[in-house]
Amino acid sequence: MIRVLKLEWLKVRNYKSFWILLGMYLLALLIIASGGVFFLEWLKSKGADFDGIDPTILPIYDFPDIWQNTTYLASFVKVLLAFIVIISVNNDLTYSTMRQNIIDGISKKEFILSKFMQIIVLALISTLFLFLIGFINGSIYSHVWGVEYIFDELEFLFAYFYEIVVYCTLAFLLTLVIKKAGFVIVILFLYTLMFEPIATTILMNAPYFKDGMAPEIAQFFPIRSLNNLISVPYTRYVFMEIEDNVSYSALAITSAWFLFYLGSIFYILNKRDLK
Repeated sequence: MIRVLKLEWLKVRNYKSFWILLGMYLLALLIIASGGVFFLEWLKSKGADFDGIDPTILPIYDFPDIWQNTTYLASFVKVLLAFIVIISVNNDLTYSTMRQNIIDGISKKEFILSKFMQIIVLALISTLFLFLIGFINGSIYSHVWGVEYIFDELEFLFAYFYEIVVYCTLAFLLTLVIKKAGFVIVILFLYTLMFEPIATTILMNAPYFKDGMAPEIAQFFPIRSLNNLISVPYTRYVFMEIEDNVSYSALAITSAWFLFYLGSIFYILNKRDLK
């Protein structure tokens, strides 16, 4: 374990692109997780009126709701972490680092483990950073306080961590298959934010599909199942019912995809001649 972590650290410690992308990602998390108050103030300054309700009194940073609110928003920028994984794997392929590692005695399983540990560390950094931001914002703005509130619904942070791990594993697999970082980044970005969302929206809402099995089938798509781990929380503030826990059905579907990604990675590397 220490060996593979050290191997990855040696690769990235002086790699500027890695630190720039990681910094951009953490900055994006900070803006997303802390910008809600400023956004509500802006709405108020523009005269927004939600049936006579002042938007600035919406308790978006109240414990324990803050955990679902922030993790839901943070999930939209997970693609930046995936870019780091894509570039890392692509560099190993392009510059024959993976081949040299194996010649030097690193097994294919250890190589996979090193990349997977990189994904785990990135997910941990992201989750801990989000927890810190949430704790600070909640400490400042929450109307309720106490251990029973602060540590309630932390399951959403664990779901967020798992979502990052699964998504970055998909990025790992795509990079092995396509071998071109630029293509993978474009494909993953478009598929995540455009192609699949449009397809699932059509399956769930188009008159021809919505009365059949299509809406159920849409829940099995890879990005849709990931997004379903943490459901939209903000409709609670207009007195609509929400799913205020992690979706276990989405967790099961996501786990099946995760096993498929891992199995495919092992299969590809075992079949590929690196020597």
